Amino acid sequence: MRITAVETIHLSRGITVHAGPIRWLWVRIHTDAGVTGLGETYPNPDAEKAVLHRVLAPVLLGRNPLDIDLLWRAMFEAVSYSGWAGAEMRAISAVDIALWDLLGKVTGQPVWQLLGGASRQSIRIYNTCYDRVDFLTEPVRLARELLASGVSAMKIWPFDSIARATAGHYITADQLRRGMEPLRQLREEVGDSMDVAMEFHGYWSLPCAITIAQALEPLKPMWLEEMLPQDNLATYRELASATRLPLCLSERLMTRYQFRELLENRAARFVMPDICWCGGISEAKRIAGMAETYYLPVAPHNCGGPVLHFASAHLAANLTNLAILETVRLHYLEAYRGLITQNLLPQDGCLPLPPGPGLGVDLDPDILQRPDAIIERTDS
Repeated sequence: MRITAVETIHLSRGITVHAGPIRWLWVRIHTDAGVTGLGETYPNPDAEKAVLHRVLAPVLLGRNPLDIDLLWRAMFEAVSYSGWAGAEMRAISAVDIALWDLLGKVTGQPVWQLLGGASRQSIRIYNTCYDRVDFLTEPVRLARELLASGVSAMKIWPFDSIARATAGHYITADQLRRGMEPLRQLREEVGDSMDVAMEFHGYWSLPCAITIAQALEPLKPMWLEEMLPQDNLATYRELASATRLPLCLSERLMTRYQFRELLENRAARFVMPDICWCGGISEAKRIAGMAETYYLPVAPHNCGGPVLHFASAHLAANLTNLAILETVRLHYLEAYRGLITQNLLPQDGCLPLPPGPGLGVDLDPDILQRPDAIIERTDS
């Protein structure tokens, strides 16, 4: 079997469900056997597809798609001299996901089986609260809706607007109280029945991060995620030593090489790779294995499109050191409609094992006929 074409598909208008249009890029790897693998990345399709067609396609065409590890190394070497930590690695990630999907289709197995089998029969999830219910104004209502569906963990980011106002370099006592208010209400009304992760999107300076972390300690959030930019991981070690709360890091790190530093400095208590960014399923599996040697759990970042949703579930089904998997209710209930042949929905607050063969999902054929569909193909 040989790779005959690399195809990219995205919607120029994107999918609008919350802060603005979401631009997911889908990749299809075609073969001379007629089997096609599907992958995905985001959020900059123009940059990612340029890498795919100009740099990666010449590496892939004519090669055996089942040589996943060999092709990963070949793609990495093709971009390593010019720099790989950006659109290059996101493009590699999309291809890697597609190759695993293709392998599953060829063998008739779900990806989780090919990774080593299922380590659980259902996957605990949390909800990232891009939602019709605003966590800033109605956190208790949102939590109760989630609890009623069986979802017992959620993620919110009430400090972001404050960081934008102060550039993250100072926070007043009043701002600190306002940022803590949603979590305080949740603890008062639903107690410990809802685990609450706090997201910070890397907006804060070290002194402010320490102040916020120490103030949050009595409210016992599940974790503090990306309080600082991810470019200086040694500083995260200082933050970790200043708070009793666990740190979660980081979807924006790419490959085992960047995660190595994080693991060695012992700052993180939860490790969070994103399959679409870190290097695909292959690299996320390696990162999880490295984390396991430090007895650290993995909580994959899953805030992208429908293919990432399925791929993350396959990885989560397999990992022996999984803590919990991110999901976005607004995505799987609304944004994915009309994009894929089937959906993967929670049952009693958990995701079921995803189907196969491969990822168990394909793009809805109608996408290819949409007037806003941009389709490019590089053939051998």
